[in-house]
Amino acid sequence: MIDGHHSGGDSKRMLIILEALRSAMIRTGLIALPFAALGYAVSDPVVKYLHQTTGVTLASFSLPEAFFAYLTLSFSIGVMASLPYLQFKILSVLPRMYPSVSSRDMLIFWIGSVLLFYTGALFSLFVTLPYGVKFLLSYGSETLQAIISVKRFISFCLMFIFGFGLIFELPLVMIVLGWIGLVDAAMLGRYRRYAVLAITIVSAVLTPTPDLFNMMLMTVPLYLLFEIGLLGMRIFLKKPQRN
Repeated sequence: MIDGHHSGGDSKRMLIILEALRSAMIRTGLIALPFAALGYAVSDPVVKYLHQTTGVTLASFSLPEAFFAYLTLSFSIGVMASLPYLQFKILSVLPRMYPSVSSRDMLIFWIGSVLLFYTGALFSLFVTLPYGVKFLLSYGSETLQAIISVKRFISFCLMFIFGFGLIFELPLVMIVLGWIGLVDAAMLGRYRRYAVLAITIVSAVLTPTPDLFNMMLMTVPLYLLFEIGLLGMRIFLKKPQRN
């Protein structure tokens, strides 16, 4: 028999989450617009940096392709710059939903979330992305030279950067879920083999190309982040969980 009071509480929590997400997404889009304008001003240096670090020969195969590629890049820069606001608004619902999460706890979670996302994005930009692209280009030869569409190249890079930003949030997500009592380190440790399978699947989905090398560039850091999350749960969640 389902507890009507418990069911009603869960429904109320879900409505709070959905309303917070809707409002946060709209406001984040508005905040992203001025940052996107600034992003358009720096989009050319960004493309030049990506070209120099990866060695890709870029080309535009239609008249508007370069324009739309730069537009996509500039808007993505705007979204990335406005993400701290979105993260704050999403995490701000926790104190209302879970009494065990204070406003101070939420602020710490927010700072950690912002730092982890940008750390992952920068790690991708300066480490995994150049190595991943150069590996793919190594399959060229004197008779086969890769000439890449600028639109597809920028989309490829953005998927890598955003993907790494998201997966670097894993330790914090695990700690937050443990903090509110949904999971614990012992349970996650017991199901480690399933976590490895899930990590492999997520890496295959987020990696822009299906080759094993680029998938491993995401799988290995993601597994290490999972272990860091387990360690963080054991360190920060030593006390019995509060209801």
